[in-house]
Amino acid sequence: MVHDPDHLLRRYQLLLQISSDLTSTLDLPVLLNRIVQAAADLTNAEAGSILLYDEVKKQLLFESASNLDEPSMRGLVVPVDSIAGWIVNNRQSLIINDTMHDPRHFGGLAQSTQVTTTSLMGVPMVANTKVIGVLETINKLEGQFSQDDMDLLEALGSQAALAIENARLFQQSDLISDLVHELRTPLTSLNTAAQLLTNPRVNDDMRQNIVRVIMSETGRLADMASDFLDLARLESGRAQFQTQVFEFSPLLEECASLMRPKAQERGIYIEMDIPGEQLMLRADRNKVKQIVINLVSNAIKYNQQNGRLVIWAGQVGGNVVLKVSDTGAGIPPESLPHLFKKFYRVPGTERITQGTGLGLSITRRIVEAHGGQISVESHVNQGTTFTVSLPQKLES
Repeated sequence: MVHDPDHLLRRYQLLLQISSDLTSTLDLPVLLNRIVQAAADLTNAEAGSILLYDEVKKQLLFESASNLDEPSMRGLVVPVDSIAGWIVNNRQSLIINDTMHDPRHFGGLAQSTQVTTTSLMGVPMVANTKVIGVLETINKLEGQFSQDDMDLLEALGSQAALAIENARLFQQSDLISDLVHELRTPLTSLNTAAQLLTNPRVNDDMRQNIVRVIMSETGRLADMASDFLDLARLESGRAQFQTQVFEFSPLLEECASLMRPKAQERGIYIEMDIPGEQLMLRADRNKVKQIVINLVSNAIKYNQQNGRLVIWAGQVGGNVVLKVSDTGAGIPPESLPHLFKKFYRVPGTERITQGTGLGLSITRRIVEAHGGQISVESHVNQGTTFTVSLPQKLES
């Protein structure tokens, strides 16, 4: 291959432009997409990809690839005895021009992505002396990966590591700030209840009421902690998705059975309108179950006494569509744009039932991670319908 100084200079100029671009966003998924596309462009490769290293669990997690529009692939575990694992453990860059004959090559990604890797170049991403992951490019389009390619990818990897850490810190501080703010209300209630219990004038009936408040608020704190961890994993890209093909209707029946006792407590009738024939979906079954449970739980909590709840499912084009409808008080138009925001609760609903204000935000994140969409339609005093559309993705 002829060494072209002008061509190399143009590539370094492109690197400078890319480095400046990386500092312009703190949105982690957007940032990762920019990095992998830049890696492929700089090294003239078929694709770029990022694997992030979880130091606590000692796991490598596949996070982003320039040739893959599959959000639910994020979080796929890659063995530490893979090529990427070697790069992390040895903190060294690597070029392999024939991956098929390298025993460290992990074929699991190829099975999931339907992309065969014939050649590979990878560099460790190091931030503050800590390896946070691996930046890779695969399948050189012309010739083989060179030392010039390696130098460019290492320079991009250094910039990418700092940008990723900055985005993580921003996300973390933003989310923690929200959580701390939300913790104040239940903690204030608990503090007040504890003070009242020390008052000798409080009779037994009042004490029982105070104990019920304490149990309710501690339960609320536990729910908030659990929901917060779910949301933090989803927002940071550390949530793991295990996709499989499964029947959707039995999952809906399963969720309805789980939620019926709560519905019966309020006299709410659950109506199922789902197809008898097979309705197949490729997705993470547990995550989809979480979507359904969240929506059905809300439809029970915010429904009227002796109301009705309808679970409808069907196939529309290449999508599986779910609708969960209730006969509750409805949502005011001014609240609809804020419904999926973290910790948002429709004004006045705190008198009806306790909640963390994170359920719908988590639900939206899971839906979008599957490449789907969620929407809501509501009319005051008539009820609310949530609609989820998930691509079937049945092609193997």
